[in-house]
Order: sequence, then C-alpha cells, then structure tokens
Amino acid sequence: VPEGPDRHVTIVASREGLHVDASLHGMHPEAAGRVDLGRLARFELERCDAPDGIYAFYGRSRDEPGDERVFVLADVRGRSPDEGQAAELYVPIFERAFHEATRALRGILGLRDPQRRLQWNRITICVAPAVWLTRELADRLSRRLAPATRNLGIEKVVVRIPILDPASPGRPATPVEIVITDITGSNMEIEWRTLRRSPLQPRTDYERRVADARRRRLVYPYEIVRMLTGSGRTNGSTPSRDAALPVGIFSEYDLDPDSDAPRARCVDGRPFGRNTSAIVFGLIRTPTDKVPEGMERVLVLSDPTLGMGSLAAPECDRVVAAIDLAEERGVPVEWIPVSSGARIAMESGTENLDATARVVRRIVTFTQAGGTIHLIVHGVNVGAQSYWDALSTMLMHTRGASIMTPGGSMVLTGRAALEASGNVSAEDEVGIGGFERIMGPSGQAQYYAVDLADAYRILYEHYRTSYVVPGESRPRDAETSDPLERSIADHPCGEDGGDFRSVGEIFDDASNPGRKKPFAMRAVMGALVDQDQGHLERWRQWSGAETAIVWDAHVGGIPLTLVGIESRSVTREGYRPPDGPEAWSGGTLFPQSSKKVARALNAASGNRPVVVLANLSGFDGSPESMRKLQLEYGAEIARAVVNFVGPIVVVVVSRYHGGAYVVFSQSLNPGLEAAALRGSYASVIGGGPAAAVVFTREVRARASAHPAVRALHDELRRDPGAELRARLEGAREEATLAAQAELALEFDAVHSVERARSVGSLREIVEPEQLRPFVVRALRRGLSSRFPETPSR
Repeated sequence: VPEGPDRHVTIVASREGLHVDASLHGMHPEAAGRVDLGRLARFELERCDAPDGIYAFYGRSRDEPGDERVFVLADVRGRSPDEGQAAELYVPIFERAFHEATRALRGILGLRDPQRRLQWNRITICVAPAVWLTRELADRLSRRLAPATRNLGIEKVVVRIPILDPASPGRPATPVEIVITDITGSNMEIEWRTLRRSPLQPRTDYERRVADARRRRLVYPYEIVRMLTGSGRTNGSTPSRDAALPVGIFSEYDLDPDSDAPRARCVDGRPFGRNTSAIVFGLIRTPTDKVPEGMERVLVLSDPTLGMGSLAAPECDRVVAAIDLAEERGVPVEWIPVSSGARIAMESGTENLDATARVVRRIVTFTQAGGTIHLIVHGVNVGAQSYWDALSTMLMHTRGASIMTPGGSMVLTGRAALEASGNVSAEDEVGIGGFERIMGPSGQAQYYAVDLADAYRILYEHYRTSYVVPGESRPRDAETSDPLERSIADHPCGEDGGDFRSVGEIFDDASNPGRKKPFAMRAVMGALVDQDQGHLERWRQWSGAETAIVWDAHVGGIPLTLVGIESRSVTREGYRPPDGPEAWSGGTLFPQSSKKVARALNAASGNRPVVVLANLSGFDGSPESMRKLQLEYGAEIARAVVNFVGPIVVVVVSRYHGGAYVVFSQSLNPGLEAAALRGSYASVIGGGPAAAVVFTREVRARASAHPAVRALHDELRRDPGAELRARLEGAREEATLAAQAELALEFDAVHSVERARSVGSLREIVEPEQLRPFVVRALRRGLSSRFPETPSR
C-alpha cells in the first residue's frame, strides 16, 4: 500500500480478477479526473512528494526518451456551495495552491535536476468552482504571481476554470483554459482558449531546441522572432508589461545556393527551426507612431543550440549576406549575438579565422560608408564575435547603439581557458566582460537593460530619434503638444537642484551673480526638450566621463542629440593617481568625457542635428589627463565638428573659455551656429585665471599702489622692524587679492558675449526665457539649408 496521507489505492475488476489501477499513481479517481491526469498518458510517470491537493510527477516520454519534464497538477476546490461566485473570493485559495505548486516543483528540481536539464516543466491548476472572472483580474493576478516561477524551467502555466457570464445569470459556466507563457523570460503572454483534452504530445524538435537554449540561460533565436512579431500570441492572448513593444512582421532569409558569392535569398514561409547554420537572419518591419508603414531592419540572430554559436564559413557567409542586404535596402542591422568564437574542431582550423576576417572587412566597409549596426548583447560573446561587436559600435566613426543585459558579456577568452593558461580571470564571463564592472564603466557599451524585452524598449526609443526611412533624408519629426515658445525659466530643478528651485534662477543675476554658482545641467536640458517626448541618455555609466551628458531627444518635434557639460563637480570613485584631480570638476572636459562628446557627434553626423549647452572652462591639463590621451580626445572633438554633416547649435549658458571654445568654433564648420544666453561669458580665459596668471605685473602694480601698502612701506623705511614688516606683507597680500578681483571683473566686462558677437564669434545673444524658441529656429534654419524638403509624417 503506498505511504502518505494523500495516497489512495483504487482496485478495479477485470476478467483476471481484482487488481490495483496503477495508472492513477495513488490518486483518488475523482481527483485524477478533476486534474485530467489522462492527458499525461504518453509519459511514463513517477509520483513525487507534494502537499495535499498538489500532485507532482516526474515524466519521461514513451516515444522520445530525451523528453523529460516535471508536471505539477493542483486541485482547487471551494469551501462550501454558498460562498459566492465572484472570482475575488477564491483568490486566496488559488494563490495558496499556486505557491504550493511552485514550492513542490522547486523542491523536485533541487533533488532531481541540479544541472538544470529540465526546462520544459508545466504547472496546471484546476479550479472547480464556477466564477465570474474578468481578463483584467486574470492579468493582474498572473503578473503578481509571475516572480514565483523564476528559474523553474517552466514551459507554461495552465489554469482550468469554469467561467460564468454576468450578463446571462442562468447560463451554465463555460470551461476555459488560461495559458500563461513567457517566451524569452521577460515577455509574459496570457491566452484564453477552450479546454484541450487530447493527450499531451512529446516535445517537437523545435521545442527541444528552445529548452536546450533555456538550459544555458539563453534564448532560442526564433523565440526572439516570436517576441518581436507577436507570433507567440493567438486570439485572445495578452502581452503583459512589454505592451509598448510594437508587433512586427519577419521574413526569413538564407544563403542563395545558386550564387557563388554569399547572397541573401528570401525563404519566407520556411518553418522555424530549419536553419542549418548558427546564424539566422531576415528582414523585420515594425510599425511605430512615427513610421506607421513600418521600420525595416535586417535582424541577425545567433543560434546557441548549434555548437554554441561557433563561427565558421557558413555562419560568416550569412553575416556578410545580411550586411549586404542591409546596404542594398538602406536600412540598419539589428544584431543579437551569442557565440563561442571561431569554431575549434579536428576537421577545420585557420580557414575559420579567414572567414571571420571577411566579416571584419565587411563590418568596417559598411560602417565607414555610413551604415549602422545596433547590438543587443544578451549572452556570452567570445573572441571573434567580441571583435565584431567592437567594430560595429565602439569605434569613433560608428553610429550604432549597444545594449547589454545582466547575462551579456564580451570577452576575448572564456573563464575556463584563461584559468587553464594561468592568466588572470574572474568568477565568470560576466565578471570578465559584463556591463556592470567592465563594459559600462569603460564606455564600450552604451545602455543597460534588465532583460531582452527592456533592451528592445530602449532600442525602439533610440529609433525614435535616429531611424531614417529609406528614401528620406533624416529622422521624421515627432508631433508634440509642448509649445515652441515655452519659457524654460519655470521648469523646476528638482531635488537635485542645489541652491536653485527653478531653471530661471540659474540665469538670474540676483540668485546667481556672475554665473559662478554650480547648477544641475540636466535640469536645463530637461527644460529645453519636449516634455511629451522624453529622452534617452547614452553612456550614462561611463566612468570618468561624468562631466559630459548625452541625450537623444526632441526639441520642437525635431529629433536631435543634446550634449550638456555638467556644471557641478562630480565625486570621483575608485583609485585616484596622485597626479590627477581629486574630483571631476564642473565645466571641465576630462579625457573620457572628451571621448564621449566626440563619439556623440560622430554618431549623430549625417543623421540628426546636435545641440550643445556649453558651460565649459576648458580641458583638464593635469599630468594624469595628459597621460590618458587628453590631447588626442580633445582633438577628436575638433575633427568630429569639422566633419559633421548637418546643423550644430552651440549655446553658451554660463562661461566658456580656452581650448574647449576652439573645438566648437563657428570657424570649424559652416553648419555650426554659436550663440549665448545674455549674462554669459565667453573669452580666451576667465577673468579670475587671467588676473592670477596673465596680468600678474598689473596686479602687483595695483597692490603696491594701494594706500595702506604705501603707508606701511614708507613707515618701514623710517623704522625697520620685524613686526612692521609682517604687517606690510599682510597688507600687500590683501591688496593683491583685491586687485585680482578688480582686474577679473574688468576683464570679464571687456570680454563679454557682446564683444564675442561683435567680432563674429557668436551669431546671437538670447534671453534665457527664449532659449527653446531660439534653438527651434536655429535648427529649422540649419535643416532647411541642408534638407530643403522636411520629411512629413
């Protein structure tokens, strides 16, 4: 007799006599009927321990021995026949059954599956009472309970429940199945369907590949296609928190077998999973509010189930064909790579390296010609793939966005190989080349996403300011309700505003005399951009580049890149060399912030305008900065400005001096328009440094002519003494400081923005309240001269 309080023995009669019905696995026949145990008839089942009302089984397919799963069936019954029919009354007992089921599954996996082989498990919850249940309540409850299913390798959760129609009180309940799935681990979908009674089938080859990818904590490429096209949903299904992701159409391509050179051929209609190479690619078209006819891109995906995405001639040829297809159609490449690098095998060798070199050449020629490759690094990239990533998005001339998720990494050599060779390693590949410790702080990756769906939200937001429809000249304008003539003065500075409550106070002589108080540049940038369009900050985690801020945003509906120079000093984290600054000084460009500005300019060139809000005293010239390529990266800004295609609007909002002024001079590019807010300062050097360093002779002369100094000097000549000499030195020091302050004011008064305008260094002086309408006018002037026909919606 089976042991356990919830086990039963069912004896049935047959011609041979009485015998135990083993097919019930110790369940009461009525309970087996309620949870539809018969659907698992094609699996050999082994009963596992579980609480009352929960029936757990380890199953192996009778037809496919490799198909092993855990099934957890929960039986939810009402407490009494008169407790009501509102679904809310049964939520507590449903939640209890759900959590008992997930705990049972977690316990079974801990004992039976320490290597995470089982990735196609299923939870079925059968609710007996008929209830009134809305889709909104089902969606809210599913969302709340979803975290309990993490790391359980669940294929789907099925809820069987009889639903009553409140509009037809006498009508019998309709049994339905609510199926909750999560294609990529970040994209929950809910489908309502009629009950399925047929026996559960063994996994298909496609499903086995999906499970194989999940076991490696990766996503099968066609599951990404399903996420982007909504093909994982059927009638009545509902996407959850990624509802903002628009639904696209994917057409798969592969190599043309009749072509000698790698050439793409459409294989649309071929069943998913028929790829013979570790690269899957095709065209995807996604409608958006700006591009209702659909943004077209070439989508390139890695298949980690084929040799961990290793790269040989078949894979490399498909990457080349995909880039050729993008160039032919004038669209960007969208790449989600997972690869173990060049293939290492007994039957192939250096020819694989030659194949990866052909991809290197194609990426370089494509990006240098203005092509764009966007990357989402969601898994491990090794060796050649990491270099491809760098060539696509990390070089000065590249435009593409690179987004990384917590599990993504770019490494030259994997952890195991590093340790085997005795080199320095880390605890895993993420520690060697993940975003948080390596790629984000180094500026090699630009955005961080919590999961794949979040990465696509970021990419689609990036497309709003950067995507150019083939045949058009620039990204389309957005429809904005933010008035063009709106003043920035009333915009709040927020909790991080320091001494200022509003942006207007920053530019008010009463609250900020001489524009010398530090302020939050992001508050000024936030006041300028369209309030209904939002913004996306690029390279925010770049360590050492904190004094440069790069946003992609809209002003007056015009998509642009907005660059601001932080006015306040930023605390420096980590090791500081003794010959470097203690903090990143406000209004100063350091090597990495200079590099960030240059990359931002290059990424926008020929695509969208750039607006620079300049509060800049110059480049840092400390020994550390000079050692870390300050001259090179400062020069890169000048080169980017000289080569920039399109309008650049530079607005001096506070102070602007020195070499940093040169790299944004109107003399560098006819498309650059420089202006200043009234009350700002623009000169070769600031008044304070000029008085302290340049005009020292005049300062000494004024200090010596000070009445107090002259009187003490005359008295000392008549009666020399140590005490009198000390008084003279003190008076001379005070007079020197006063002379420096006086001369600094005189210098700033002479070298005002009015003088800069009179000599042609600035085109216009703008009232602070008029900053937004001025920028819109300047952008329209620049765009009309370069693009006479403005793209329309």
